[in-house]
Amino acid sequence: MNRRKHILVTGGAGFIGAHLVERLVNEGHRVVVIDDLSTGSLENLAAVKANPNFRFVQTKISDSADLTTLVAEAEFIFHLAATVGVELVVKSALHVLEAGFTETQMLLRAAAVNATPLLLTSTSEVYGKSAKPEFSEEDDLLIGPPGHSRWSYACSKLADEFLALAYEREKNLPVTIVRLFNTVGPRQTGRYGMVLPRFIAAARAGEPLRVFGSGAQSRCFCLVHDVVESLVRLQQCPLTRGEIFNVGSTEEISILELAQLVVETLASTSKIELIPYDQAYAPGFDDMHRRKPLVEKLQRYVQFHPRTTTRDIIRLTAGLTTAR
Repeated sequence: MNRRKHILVTGGAGFIGAHLVERLVNEGHRVVVIDDLSTGSLENLAAVKANPNFRFVQTKISDSADLTTLVAEAEFIFHLAATVGVELVVKSALHVLEAGFTETQMLLRAAAVNATPLLLTSTSEVYGKSAKPEFSEEDDLLIGPPGHSRWSYACSKLADEFLALAYEREKNLPVTIVRLFNTVGPRQTGRYGMVLPRFIAAARAGEPLRVFGSGAQSRCFCLVHDVVESLVRLQQCPLTRGEIFNVGSTEEISILELAQLVVETLASTSKIELIPYDQAYAPGFDDMHRRKPLVEKLQRYVQFHPRTTTRDIIRLTAGLTTAR
């Protein structure tokens, strides 16, 4: 009797990965997670760790002795393993550049043997310093100078995209690329500079909410459950192979407004402090003034795009409302 195939999730102990794994296991799929726990946590997988359809392998992709077998027995691969958080990226550029490309290359090479479909998560960071009000998957990309380590992550993920699409064209590997915008929600940690959990923790403690720069820079915050829904739908749609998709919310809010909304939503007495970039990061730090996705392509292919409001996202992330 043939063994039922599994879905392989790299980075499955991370914030987004664990929510995805939980969804897949709850739907009855066999799921294998590869994660070295450098930024992920087994606590994120507490809800599924005892499920017989779940298996965890603690390793880097490049260190896995069983990678060939794990990939060969997979019906689909979600590749979410990556460095997370601006603070970690700025401080560990060498690790970001060396590890990211190597891990992705090894996984793609293994997947190409049996043409195992693969979804690669990239990032909105690849849009770089573009001043466009909204970003489309067809836009030219404007990356900052190599002297600013902030852009090392964008370059590493862009290299992953080029590599994945080369495998799609030259090795007939079914690949879907997803550019994730700011994803937030329950269980996200502020340990690596993630702004919303950092704001919520400060508001709860009555401590100042530290806003870097002027606070005028804007983002679109997307609930992790909406991201997972998008990933699952993209995985289920063969027409997405060889394509790039933005996944994110289109409700734009400045970081200063976000801080104010967190204080209001949590009925906190905390004050808001503006911290110059040169005090928060190394000299020469670059930031993107706006980061708003166009998601018409996502809607067109899978009949879905994220709609949860920022206010509801704050409540869900803070545990004031039951997550879906």
